[in-house]
Amino acid sequence: MNGLLAAEPRYVRCRRVITRPEDAGGEDFEGVSEAEFKARVDRGYFALWWRAHGLAYGIPAASTNDALEAGMDVLANLSRAIVHEAWSVFPTLTVLSITAPVEVLEKRLERRGREDEDDIAARLARPIRALPQGVPLISIDNSGDLDGSVREARMALARRLSHAASV
Repeated sequence: MNGLLAAEPRYVRCRRVITRPEDAGGEDFEGVSEAEFKARVDRGYFALWWRAHGLAYGIPAASTNDALEAGMDVLANLSRAIVHEAWSVFPTLTVLSITAPVEVLEKRLERRGREDEDDIAARLARPIRALPQGVPLISIDNSGDLDGSVREARMALARRLSHAASV
């Protein structure tokens, strides 16, 4: 995602809210407590929210909707479990599925250093949820170098966006 954002000024990041300390590394996100997350859910702060890996994740409604209304393309990291709901909330949604073979993912998760060996094994062993029928999907193999994956994703998204504009 960082590569796409750096390469395409028309893309903006949806800054997720996560019940994880902000110093945990990885993406740029807002870390909040479980209590604060629940309070935001209760106030309707999120366009979408879900639980995964023992954490709660949320997509802020106001900033996301503001960017979309301004004509920007918003990139958000979502769980497959929430895609159907995301498609109903954001009807112009296109899923960009960026994957790599298990061996590559395992090495990357180890380097990231956020999960122990058992957590990594459990994460890699879990079944991959199928996406709902009809959701626009672009699949990118991210097992090679980052520049190649970013280039492939940019071309695929440009084709999808130009097609959607002409329909």
